[in-house]
Amino acid sequence: MQIKRVKIGKNVTLANDKPFAVIAGPCVIESEKHALTLAASLKKITLELKIPFIFKASYDKANRSSGFSFRGPGAEEGLKILAKIRKELKVPVITDVHNESQAPIAAEVVDFLQIPAFLSRQTDLIKACALTGKPINIKKGQFLAPEDMANVVKKAESFGNNKLALTERGASFGYHNLVVDFRGLEIMKQTGYPVVFDSTHSVQLPGGQGTCSGGDRKFIFPLAKAAAAVGVSALFLEVHDNPDKALSDGANSLELKNFNQFLKHIKAIDKAVK
Repeated sequence: MQIKRVKIGKNVTLANDKPFAVIAGPCVIESEKHALTLAASLKKITLELKIPFIFKASYDKANRSSGFSFRGPGAEEGLKILAKIRKELKVPVITDVHNESQAPIAAEVVDFLQIPAFLSRQTDLIKACALTGKPINIKKGQFLAPEDMANVVKKAESFGNNKLALTERGASFGYHNLVVDFRGLEIMKQTGYPVVFDSTHSVQLPGGQGTCSGGDRKFIFPLAKAAAAVGVSALFLEVHDNPDKALSDGANSLELKNFNQFLKHIKAIDKAVK
């Protein structure tokens, strides 16, 4: 098996045998000021720790539990904000795309396109993202076995794109619950592509609060430690300065004040493993 390297922006390279990178930010763009301020804080911390950083945030959360939940500013306004963060802070940026028409528009702005877990088998969406030529992060569906991601990889490759990363974010375990099978990280590594662990969505309780998803953030750290011990190319994290007031996924977001210490521990494990 050949270990593949995927370059994101100018300065970040993902590979399963390289020191880990961190993909972090709020679940959704709440405002330009909030996103910029949070991105600047995350950059400062990761720069001090010498950990490669990619900023993440969604301009539209198209799969909220309730039709009345906050979805974000939308593609036009949201991509302007992401472009500003990318330019002013000089950090690579990733965001979700939910349909084929969004792929080329988002690709003009961001460095890394993301296919949400619920859409991981959507052939037309994979094709649209692949044809942009941009790197793609494909989240493994909660309903998929890790070995099923080999078929997803072949789809993207068949459309000429081999700049891929695969993200584990937990598997459905009954109603309103997710579990992580850490064997899946090793299984997906057999594709050669960088494997990412989403340590915050993995503690989500989908739809667990009736009209919105719940979560249990106290398990973010132990799951992230376990993933680092297995070895991953990057950790994906929802981070917020005030998770209890977040407009999306606050229950499973890491609090900003804990981000520095969290990364120090993960870095030590990653270094020991690799």
